[in-house]
Amino acid sequence: MKKQRPMTQDWFTTARTLSEALPYLQRYSGAIVVIKFGGHAMGDAEEMASFARDVVLMRQVGVNPVIVHGGGPMINEMLQKLDIRSEFVRGKRVTDAATMNVVEMVLSGSVNKRIVQAIQLEGGKAVGLSGKDGGMVTCEADDPELGLVGRPAAINTELLHHLFTGGFIPVIAPLGMGLEGETFNINGDTAAGAIAGALKADRLLLLTDVSGVKDENGDVVTQLSPAHVRDLTEKGVIAGGMIPKTQTALDAIAGGVRAVVILDGRAPNACLLELFTDHGAGSIIRDTVPLVKPQG
Repeated sequence: MKKQRPMTQDWFTTARTLSEALPYLQRYSGAIVVIKFGGHAMGDAEEMASFARDVVLMRQVGVNPVIVHGGGPMINEMLQKLDIRSEFVRGKRVTDAATMNVVEMVLSGSVNKRIVQAIQLEGGKAVGLSGKDGGMVTCEADDPELGLVGRPAAINTELLHHLFTGGFIPVIAPLGMGLEGETFNINGDTAAGAIAGALKADRLLLLTDVSGVKDENGDVVTQLSPAHVRDLTEKGVIAGGMIPKTQTALDAIAGGVRAVVILDGRAPNACLLELFTDHGAGSIIRDTVPLVKPQG
């Protein structure tokens, strides 16, 4: 028999939150949500477990999550251990054959399987892949000076749809294959955006170490249109590392993604807050910006 506990405000708050989430649970049932996972949360065991728990809950209520991950710090650490030196062109790492071997080993190996393991420990069914599996991501060279750094030229989503049908959560390392069989390293945000566009995903969530896109006063802008993003970029308000993220968002929306959200992956339950509450999280970018939430 279930033990009766004293009723507290926390229990009432929990029940009210679940009740208020119902419209959003119904709204996202069957939806595809692509999540770019990276940054600080990947290196923290507790935050990794929290993220995995959120993803499993999403799948449990009918969402089809797809995880695309990075792993730059882990790659840097392994290159240092192996005494493989990197050259940079315009701030970007030149990826030669030796570096590519390390990139693939780290991304498809330890990083990918750690995420898979975390999801499965929370009761989910995860499958670790790279963009090379099933011919998912075909690449072309991004810049000849950068070596084996690629940009997606074609995305095959057939394998992902089979995994959705089986109730699996795909976890994808951002690697692709060229037309001549060479392996390419892809920027994680770029890979996530291309996959989300090919899937016509309902949401692309770009988890970062910042709270979102900020305006001239340093305040987070919760709702943006592509035109607004371009305007802030031209004015220099959107700058530095936020430029490639917002460009990924614009490309994904042009490719058919319904909306892109840039949010702080360090915040507890950030994905759940964004999808299933009135509050939301971070900055949402989409063609039509309503005056108020919900973000439907």
